[in-house]
Amino acid sequence: MFKRGNLEKQIGNIPKTTKWCANCAMSNQRPRIVFDKNNVCSACKYFDYKKTVDWNKREKELENLLDSYRSKNNQWDVIVPSSGGKDSAYVAHELKFKYKMNPLLVTWSPLEYTDIGFKNFNALNDNGFTCIKASPNGKLQRKLARLCFEEFGDAFHVFVLGQIYYPVHMALKFNIKLIFYGENGEVEYAGDPASKDRPFTDLIENENWLKGYLKGTSLEDLIKYGLKNKDYFDESDKDNPDLKFYKPPEKEDMINKNISKIFYYNYFKNWNPQENFYYASENTGFIPNPERTEGTYSKYASLDDKMDGMHYYMRYIKFGLGRCVEDASHEIREGHISREEGISLINKYEGEFPEKYFQDFLNYLDISKEHFWDVVDSWRAPHLWERKGNKWELKNQIK
Repeated sequence: MFKRGNLEKQIGNIPKTTKWCANCAMSNQRPRIVFDKNNVCSACKYFDYKKTVDWNKREKELENLLDSYRSKNNQWDVIVPSSGGKDSAYVAHELKFKYKMNPLLVTWSPLEYTDIGFKNFNALNDNGFTCIKASPNGKLQRKLARLCFEEFGDAFHVFVLGQIYYPVHMALKFNIKLIFYGENGEVEYAGDPASKDRPFTDLIENENWLKGYLKGTSLEDLIKYGLKNKDYFDESDKDNPDLKFYKPPEKEDMINKNISKIFYYNYFKNWNPQENFYYASENTGFIPNPERTEGTYSKYASLDDKMDGMHYYMRYIKFGLGRCVEDASHEIREGHISREEGISLINKYEGEFPEKYFQDFLNYLDISKEHFWDVVDSWRAPHLWERKGNKWELKNQIK
């Protein structure tokens, strides 16, 4: 039987009694979520807050910000991390063609591209953008992904590290002072609402926030644990120079070049993923999946990585919250569907096993099905799951 360590720090802060948002379909099991006295979650409160924002004023703030960073000699003047997905395509296209900036797109490659993901990546390039793509050391990344799967319950975590830090390294290399991500996921998707009035995250000032967001254990401590406890790690992995992009740049370098802030486009724009999809389809050649994504009903979000479905499935195992809850909750807030319709979709699709790329996942991590299920079951919290016969069932499902 697999026995994991105690490296995933955020899970210890999860309430032992489940309750559901009275407005959308999110539960209090999501890390860092905040519920008010009326059982309304922080994402719904933020959606209401957005109705009070003067978006014309925010656009003026954006224009002033861009003017302060705009190149005087027609050089790249903003970094946009991009996979070719709808959100980054929307941000990059508006910055270039509406605001006349000169964006350089940078891509931290998915663990394994899907066909549709690679087509969308190429389509964005074909529609007027230069992109620098990092393809990390595959042997090392597979080890890290397996380690993250076993000890964080999330193989995708290793991708998140590169996705966050690689753009900052590229900004330093090309001396580009401005970095623009799409949305601040904390405020948009029911995390900590404390940063709702701040257009950026500072990688130096907000180490504690990042540490929490990144599950509370540094890459160095994760590898140290792997060296001590995993037979697939060896000493050569400890100081491998290919670890560089999984970690933040040196503080001194960021301070000296004044490059440490990650700006969020959703602070300046009334962020709407469905509208982003329409915009990207019209302007950058973005195309959705021909069929719905496993675990949900949507066709246009998180399409580029074969391992993405397992990320959401493991979130379902750890927190009782999968992909369909995320999609339905957001569309309930936006008014695209009712709460009753959202719950009906959740009851139909939530927790669906991502079978399509399951063997690819096993091959990527070099593990057996038996080991996979041992790891999965080690992440089932007793307050969430109970075993009935040969089946696991959630104790408290949304109704």
